[in-house]
Amino acid sequence: MSKEKIYLFDTTLRDGSQTQGVDFSLEDKIKISKALAMLGLDYIEAGWPGANPLDTSFFNHQPDVKDSTFVAFGMTKKSGRSAENDPGLSSLLNANTRSVCVVGKTWDYHVDIALNISNEENLENIKETTKHFVKNEKEFIFDAEHFFDGYKNNKEYALTCIKTAYDHGARWIVMCDTNGGTLPYEVSTIVSEVAKIIPGANLGIHTHNDTENAVANSLAAVISGVRHVQGTLNGLGERCGNANLVSIIPTLLFKKYFKDRFTTSVNEEKIAYLTDCSRLLDEILNRKPNNRAAYVGSSAFAHKGGLHVSAVQKDPKTYEHIDPTLVGNNRTVVISDQAGRSNIISRLEKLKITVDSKDPKIQKILDEVKDREFSGYSYDGADASFELLTRRLLGQVPNYIQIKNYEVSVVKNEGTSTDLNSKAKATLIVDGEEIVCEGIGNGPVNALDQAIRNNLENIGKYSEYLKDLKLIDYKVRILNTGTNAMTRVLIESSDKSNENWFTIGVSPNIIEASFRALIDSIDYKLYKSQAPENSK
Repeated sequence: MSKEKIYLFDTTLRDGSQTQGVDFSLEDKIKISKALAMLGLDYIEAGWPGANPLDTSFFNHQPDVKDSTFVAFGMTKKSGRSAENDPGLSSLLNANTRSVCVVGKTWDYHVDIALNISNEENLENIKETTKHFVKNEKEFIFDAEHFFDGYKNNKEYALTCIKTAYDHGARWIVMCDTNGGTLPYEVSTIVSEVAKIIPGANLGIHTHNDTENAVANSLAAVISGVRHVQGTLNGLGERCGNANLVSIIPTLLFKKYFKDRFTTSVNEEKIAYLTDCSRLLDEILNRKPNNRAAYVGSSAFAHKGGLHVSAVQKDPKTYEHIDPTLVGNNRTVVISDQAGRSNIISRLEKLKITVDSKDPKIQKILDEVKDREFSGYSYDGADASFELLTRRLLGQVPNYIQIKNYEVSVVKNEGTSTDLNSKAKATLIVDGEEIVCEGIGNGPVNALDQAIRNNLENIGKYSEYLKDLKLIDYKVRILNTGTNAMTRVLIESSDKSNENWFTIGVSPNIIEASFRALIDSIDYKLYKSQAPENSK
């Protein structure tokens, strides 16, 4: 049977900008729109021209988005003036886009309390707005605001509103679950009824995530008849967010029910860019990606239990609903106290360490990992420390900088309440020579790092390897309470290669835990740079 097309409409640049804490710049909007075009979205809703200088500027500097269509957003004309003389509609016409999306009230309650006009006036505004854009040869998309609440409150009026837009030339009628309170069974029922009046080929869905059902509601609407789906990257949006296109798109492409019946402009070649696209948005927003995000999260295809890993190695479909590489992601085998030999072997393969599966060293590594995790270590997110541990047990890591001793103190300047500095002093041994390093920082790790960094010229052959080492992040977790509490420190590091790595340290003393994580970071940098061994 021939497949019907699902049109994908992204509202990240508008709905996403309504997210608390999100403020896109013009450059951000250009980057995001290019990424969405590369992914293959049919429509990119770029903003509300005339509503603010940023959106107006964007429409005046539209980037090339290939086969995607920019959409200008606005609202129906105001009562008391004609469509031709409405400044808001004029801004939409002048935005130089082929398509416009206009929101209008379809809940009689809102017509009364928000617009303070009669139901008949609202219908007239919808009609005249639609006719105005159709006459000016714009593809007209009508967002029926609060449609599901309106339908449940006054079915006849809600249907009359969308039928008015459709009858006067609207290409798409988009049913909006504006407050996110509608559930999938309601969406299915209502969309099925609406599809008897307006063809599914002209129906769309726009859902919010206030009950964690935005993706489910969107898919239920597709099953019930709609052929146009709106959403945002990573579910960005006000309150709890909008429908997450990053979850919806691969579901439409790879899940049998949808794959057998529908097609999209995002093909199997383009969707390989999905993970990169998702993480680009997080990078622009300076946010850490959601590890547990479906399809694209770093934990989406992570396996921890030994039995799981063994099964995945035999048949990935056992615990993976799709091949992670299809969406640009990859499989991760987690090393933990639940790990078995399969986990260790799989991780060694990833590190390109060749060890016979029957080699006793495999068990030795496994036992060491379990012993360390019992004392508080966790190698889930500390890949660099795990690699060092493994290679040291296999005799593959040379001795680098030797630490003879170190001390850290916290100093408060007299007369101030907040000016605290940490001072660090460490004695290093390089090629048999003792080197005393001192540094000041805003915390113990920073002070120790500065002590070494400030003395690079004194540590001989290792100075060249460490000059571009950067500490990116530092996290502390108290593992238990009481006077003997254990502290776990995780350090994220990077260098000029832009490769980030994570190291871990555990101790009852936070300074010692920090120091262990820092030394692992330095050792990993030296190892991956193939630095020479420290001669004694």
